[in-house]
Amino acid sequence: MASGGTATALQDAGLPVSTVEDLTGLPSVLGGRVKTLHPAIHAGILARDTGEDAVTLAAQGWGAIDYVVVNLYPFEQTVAEPGVTHAAAIEQIDIGGVALIRAAAKNAARVTVLVSPEDYGAVLEEVCAHGDTLPETRARLALKAFRRTAAYDAAIAAYLGALAPDGGALPETLTVALPRAEALRYGENPHQQAALYAPAGVGPLGGALLQGKALSYNNLLDLDAAWRCAADFDGTAVVIVKHLSPCGVAQADTVTEAFKLALASDPVSAFGGVIAARAPFDRDAAEALGDLFVEAIAAPGFTEGALEVLARRKNCRLLAMGDLPAPPFELRAVRGGVLAQTLDADQGEAWRVASQRAPTDAEMAALRFAWKAVAHVKSNAIVFAQGRATVGIGGGLPSRVDAVKLAAAKAGARAQGAVMASDAFFPFADGIEAAVDAGVTAVVEPGGSVRDDEVIAAADRLGVALVFTGVRHFRH
Repeated sequence: MASGGTATALQDAGLPVSTVEDLTGLPSVLGGRVKTLHPAIHAGILARDTGEDAVTLAAQGWGAIDYVVVNLYPFEQTVAEPGVTHAAAIEQIDIGGVALIRAAAKNAARVTVLVSPEDYGAVLEEVCAHGDTLPETRARLALKAFRRTAAYDAAIAAYLGALAPDGGALPETLTVALPRAEALRYGENPHQQAALYAPAGVGPLGGALLQGKALSYNNLLDLDAAWRCAADFDGTAVVIVKHLSPCGVAQADTVTEAFKLALASDPVSAFGGVIAARAPFDRDAAEALGDLFVEAIAAPGFTEGALEVLARRKNCRLLAMGDLPAPPFELRAVRGGVLAQTLDADQGEAWRVASQRAPTDAEMAALRFAWKAVAHVKSNAIVFAQGRATVGIGGGLPSRVDAVKLAAAKAGARAQGAVMASDAFFPFADGIEAAVDAGVTAVVEPGGSVRDDEVIAAADRLGVALVFTGVRHFRH
């Protein structure tokens, strides 16, 4: 028994089929919106394998329905189409199909429900072998059915939520339903299981893998961190990330120049890292890698010349990034729940010179670069920069002054004349003092410490320019 186009397709294939209208005695109405919402159908699905329910069905002249096969209207595919109208999207919200699926899944003790053609073959083989599906098969398919309807409703909620006036706000109820896009070899360590979940049809990080092995759990984390940082800059930028921490960030006129500057920031840590470029990766940039071992490279695209050079690096993954919009908020699992927060986007900080000496134009430009870079370093985060390139990064340390000392050690002689950015305020003057000892001439930090006066006094005493942003950039 089938409805509409399904019945026609079966008839065209030469298969005997009765229509829903034959069973219900009623026509499809409202342009096909109402076809299967009828007691004859739902009673046939929901009837239990009991004598009482069999008598009830017989009294109405209805029969039991043993198999329910439904492919829902393609709502997700419809809303993914560019320029789709709201009316067209709403019309693809399936009503009867979802009701059929839920009824069949509820009665999985007797009824087999199929929501994906990929299950047809195995179910047919099982029915041919045993005369019916096995109880464990029905239970497995029922779970899959409920997950399908949950994902379907989540997609509708996400679409409508994005159109709501407060579409960028944190929702009262968090609805997340993503299909498993890929089973990963393992997680952070070989003894951990892992998988990537993403919207159907969306590649890893919204991109397309052009070369190399499948991306690992750690590759995905590192590439995401690198791409987020690179995408934060206007123009050509290159970011090198190792173990989720940037070890080099630079802007230049070409990808090659930016890469060389980023690599110089910490060439030791860059070994075995990932690279994100804000502009297409070309042959010169590919050749500039030299003998540096690189796990993966993300870029908007790769020129033919770059692909030719990089093809020699069989184990280097190449990810061509798509034009995927940034999510309205980010999620993080904690024990017993999930944290959600809006993105740490540029808030248009109102900078204020707190020291007696104002930064020079060159220092101010470097400070603005460093301030953008430090937002992507794990707290406590410190960035030393010269021009539009980092020369030393200290991050992920519980002590801010230790982060300064680490950045200074990484910078070495390049700290002379550098500027420094701190993701949060300095609680004591020792951080400024350590930076000046290393050669820093200008500092940017949020301000707001109870000891700001001491920090400002130290800056004035040491002759460095100090700028407060009023906004911090913690990243845990």
